[in-house]
Amino acid sequence: MNFKSNALSCLLLLSIVQTACKKQEAIQAPFRHSITEGPVPWTSDQFEETEEDFTFGIISDLNGGEREGVYSKAVTQLNRLDPTFVLSVGDLIDGGTEDSLQLAKEWDSFDRRTAQLNMPFFHLGGNHDLTNPAMRVFWENRFGPRYYHFLYEDVLFLMLDSEDYTEARMMEIYQARDSAIRIIDGDLPGIYEETTYYHMPERRIGAMGTEQLEYFKAVLKEHPQVRWTFVLMHKPLWMREDSKGLGPLEDALAGRNYTVINGHFHSFSYRKRKGMDYSILGTTGGSQNPADSLAFDHISLVRMDSIPVVTHLRMDGILNEKGL
Repeated sequence: MNFKSNALSCLLLLSIVQTACKKQEAIQAPFRHSITEGPVPWTSDQFEETEEDFTFGIISDLNGGEREGVYSKAVTQLNRLDPTFVLSVGDLIDGGTEDSLQLAKEWDSFDRRTAQLNMPFFHLGGNHDLTNPAMRVFWENRFGPRYYHFLYEDVLFLMLDSEDYTEARMMEIYQARDSAIRIIDGDLPGIYEETTYYHMPERRIGAMGTEQLEYFKAVLKEHPQVRWTFVLMHKPLWMREDSKGLGPLEDALAGRNYTVINGHFHSFSYRKRKGMDYSILGTTGGSQNPADSLAFDHISLVRMDSIPVVTHLRMDGILNEKGL
């Protein structure tokens, strides 16, 4: 090889190395500027190079008494916020019927709107979704199990069914509910607050059966060292103090970090219980009491870092580039 060829080869090699270095510099230093001396108009040039956290969204009740357009707006807002996935806490349809054609119509409507999400969505049933044995069968044929678990990035999610009654008890509740609704609608004489349904504990706090409890106890035993555990349900099972409440599962959760989230009351609240965070979400389209200042539409974002960072965003404050 003569001198000229050798020089050209060296220049070519130098160009390749410089190009590679520039590409590597761009990868290693995404922040670039043209200020070479003196003060700079930013507080730091140290950026988080890799993100080990992830964010998921949660929607709350759409029903008893869905208000048109709210949930579709929430779907659009979630797409703008771009969480990794979205969870629900139940009452996704109006339900309360044994008519399979009506159920199909309502679920088709919900799923058609939910399909507009750019990320996975996890169904969870509430009393409007699982009102009677026929609706249980419909759910299982369409969505599979009524309660389940999954893991994401070593975070465990327990998705509970708070309408977990024996079939006979479920029918008692369903029939008592039907009579109460007829009284409210004026089709039957009586006072709602004096009905059998009004005084049933299941109306407010639900129930969890032994089979479901044993399922989740086995899940916890199988995954003892996860980063965090989230427990989602529709009704606040933790308010029920007997064996059908959350107490036995709370005993199994003892010693680990966990967060409990539910809906049902259509009014936001938060408390510490057993040293952990327990939240009742507001609504994402469900009916509201105008006199309740904590009855508002919102979506929740949870950023799972070393601990969960929970942010509740009122929907009327999430605006697009047009301010809408």
